[in-house]
Amino acid sequence: MSLSFEQVGFQYRGTSIGVHDVSLSLASGELVALIGPSGSGKTTLLRLTAGLISGHSGRIVLDGRDLSGMPVHERHIGMMFQHYALFPHLTVLENVGYGLKMAGVEAGARRKKSQEMLDLVGLGQLAGRRPAQLSGGQQQRVALARALAYSPQALLLDEPLSALDASIRGQLRDQIRQLQQQFGATTLLVTHDQEEALAMADRIALLDQGRVLQYGTPTELYENPLNETVARFVGLSTICTATVCGEGEIDTGYARLRCDTGARAPGEQVKLLVRPEHIEADPPLFAVNRMEGHVTLNRYLGSFNRYDFMPHGAQQPWLGEARSAPADAIAVAPEHIRLLAA
Repeated sequence: MSLSFEQVGFQYRGTSIGVHDVSLSLASGELVALIGPSGSGKTTLLRLTAGLISGHSGRIVLDGRDLSGMPVHERHIGMMFQHYALFPHLTVLENVGYGLKMAGVEAGARRKKSQEMLDLVGLGQLAGRRPAQLSGGQQQRVALARALAYSPQALLLDEPLSALDASIRGQLRDQIRQLQQQFGATTLLVTHDQEEALAMADRIALLDQGRVLQYGTPTELYENPLNETVARFVGLSTICTATVCGEGEIDTGYARLRCDTGARAPGEQVKLLVRPEHIEADPPLFAVNRMEGHVTLNRYLGSFNRYDFMPHGAQQPWLGEARSAPADAIAVAPEHIRLLAA
């Protein structure tokens, strides 16, 4: 089922906080992640879609139906909250079947469907337990089973993994994605975790101050950010100012670097963007864009080192990743330098 936002706007009373002229489209079965700083409008957009808040301008359309003014229970939307919102007095099986009960599904069919969903998320043997008897990861899977139990036309996930330990977050992230694809549920995911968004989403919308700064695939946002704000929010990077010297060359003040300058004129101020995996440690002496200096901070992360390298004359370090931190020089190939507007 397709889901679209057409010039949607909403402000909380007496403030400018909310969303402004948001237009997005989700294809049937697509998972779109909403990311951005706190207060950027991510959860507001989710709650507007669910019908938990109302009074927006523009249209939110699900499978051709304008949701404006429609009661929550008529929207056919499943929602999974950050803290799961399981009923403590109900069993796991009863929690999963709660939405089916509200929809008037007969008790026998409800129990059968709920058990099938629990089996699907690997918790069939825990049907008779209470939520307090489950781990955080198990509660998360119960909440997901409940959200999918009545085959919603859209699925809304509000930071579903934020309350979990890092040790199981990756595993459950993959399970959510697999189940979402299996059910073909058109899904809107709110997350503060950029890695989670990159790993799970078909497309990502980056919001800031209620507006969409960029909407595209994870690859597009990471490799071709439209501006510095997007570049800084999606992935790690080195960003510094430079001046175009001429065709194919820029000057950082401490090094002249070769790169694609496009149609930029000599003297134009730009921002240089380099991702850490594109920095070469200890390059050959005559490598293009070689810079000498020293490591100011090194972080051992198991399979690689993430380090800060200060080129001679620089005021800020370059962030790199390599199997071993460099001894005294780095380089970056011209094709891995992206220029943004200053």
